[in-house]
Amino acid sequence: MRTGKSNARRWRSLLLLVAFVGLIIAYMTLENRDNAAQSPALTAGGDTSTASPSPSDEAAVSPSPSEDGAATPVPTPSDKPEETAKPTVKPTVKPTAKPTSKPASGGAGSGGSGAIAVVAQPESITALVNKQNGLPREYEPTDLVFPDVPFLFKEKIDKRKLRKEAAAALEEMFAGAKDDGVALAGVSAYRSYATQKALFERYVKKDGEAKARTYSAYPGTSEHETGLAIDVSGSTGKCAATSCFGGSKEAVWLDKHAAEYGFIIRYPKGKQSITGYMYEPWHLRFVGKELAKELTDKEQTLEEYYNAVPVTK
Repeated sequence: MRTGKSNARRWRSLLLLVAFVGLIIAYMTLENRDNAAQSPALTAGGDTSTASPSPSDEAAVSPSPSEDGAATPVPTPSDKPEETAKPTVKPTVKPTAKPTSKPASGGAGSGGSGAIAVVAQPESITALVNKQNGLPREYEPTDLVFPDVPFLFKEKIDKRKLRKEAAAALEEMFAGAKDDGVALAGVSAYRSYATQKALFERYVKKDGEAKARTYSAYPGTSEHETGLAIDVSGSTGKCAATSCFGGSKEAVWLDKHAAEYGFIIRYPKGKQSITGYMYEPWHLRFVGKELAKELTDKEQTLEEYYNAVPVTK
């Protein structure tokens, strides 16, 4: 009887042990399932704080320098990073300033009547400088000298200067005029860009731009800036640089003899629609004897000689 009870106890203990082991196995199985369910989520999202970026990711988010030196905006990352665009070099274009009613501070780029081309060889004694063709902003003649001729003022200042070749020719011309009983005097020769700018602005303030442009040049387009032009009068200064000079004996002599010394009356009578300036018998431009003779014989202006577009304003 005891043996039967002992066996029953053993079986119960064994069943309890099996049941306990079964519970442990079931618990472990559920734990493994939970872990397995959480793993894909971690794999899909990733830890961006520890993941190492690939070269393509760096290319997509790293700012690249733009042409003006500023960083370009950082693009938003996508599933497939876009390739970083290679910088392209824009073709270099010579700047042409837009027309403006005020003098430009940057040089001969523009004028009130339209775009102005920059003279390629400003040092040439035959260079065409007018309302459509201006000198480079930084241009300044390197061979300016004081010609040994009388002026209406005594000071040795810039407006007495001319380029060396033109100065020598001026001395010969004044001597030739004196031999013929005509006493000439200089009024104004070389002007810097800054001086021409101040002068032009003063005339605009006085007469308005439209009228000022008929007798004064936009800064950068004045022949006085070449060092090859000079305004001349009689030694008394009467009618200096004014229309009444046209009927004087000095003006008559210059009209007849200036070309012999390499000078031309740059703005002759009846050519305003071509030169853009009223008749100025006092304004001489040195171009050399050969060209001066040709222009005078043919009664041509520099615009006509170069077949340039007529300046009508």
